[in-house]
Amino acid sequence: MIWTIRQRSDLGALRAIRQGQGPKIVLLHGVGLRAEAWGAQIGPLSETFEVIAPDMAGHGESATLAGEISLGRYSDLVAEVIEESALVVGHSMGAMIALDLAARYPQKVRGVVALNAIFERSPEAAKAVRKRAEGLSESAVGDPTPTLLRWFDDLQSPEALACRDWLNGADPKGYKAAYGVFATSDGPSRSALAALEMPALFMTGALEPNSTPAMSQAMASLAPKGRAVIVEGAAHMMPMTHGDEVNRAILALAGEVLG
Repeated sequence: MIWTIRQRSDLGALRAIRQGQGPKIVLLHGVGLRAEAWGAQIGPLSETFEVIAPDMAGHGESATLAGEISLGRYSDLVAEVIEESALVVGHSMGAMIALDLAARYPQKVRGVVALNAIFERSPEAAKAVRKRAEGLSESAVGDPTPTLLRWFDDLQSPEALACRDWLNGADPKGYKAAYGVFATSDGPSRSALAALEMPALFMTGALEPNSTPAMSQAMASLAPKGRAVIVEGAAHMMPMTHGDEVNRAILALAGEVLG
């Protein structure tokens, strides 16, 4: 089963799944999840490349950050362990981190893929996500059902059940910290997108209500080497539910930037 727990190794201050050999692809998951969320990608991508899928700080087996928390701190932890330039792929908050890495550490990023990334939320959407963040506790994650209802139509699917397990097992403090950053960030700035030097793929689901197709298309139009792909029938958990389409897009860009 592709959603089962996998062996980790140390990656600086993070713990990560590593598989394959060759040029590097780094996979960055979203809030409340863990590296296993890339189960549909790790096998196919590692046939040609070395895949590195870290647990975000405060998630999975990675320690929770102490002190003041910011998007840059999550990005810095990943940048510290990218020893040679890589294709960086992120989903949801992982896409925020991937785009921040591309902007601040361009020497480490040959190409970037932002899956289900947010950009300039509407006032209504910003208010809703910040309200959810304010309601989180550092002592308990709470019932994951409202989150799963935003992510899946079928809560009994293998993907939804796996996410329920990961959310239920999440560290409340790490989850609250990451979600707070996610809720108060508005995606990359227009100037950061315009300054990206590497190929950038923005990909989301046609049914995605929050990280909308319009957001991906807007970001792609601002990045000099940007492109957008919208996956029909997909919503927020596109890497899990539409793995084949996501893998084809990642492999196409990997062939372009990694050789």
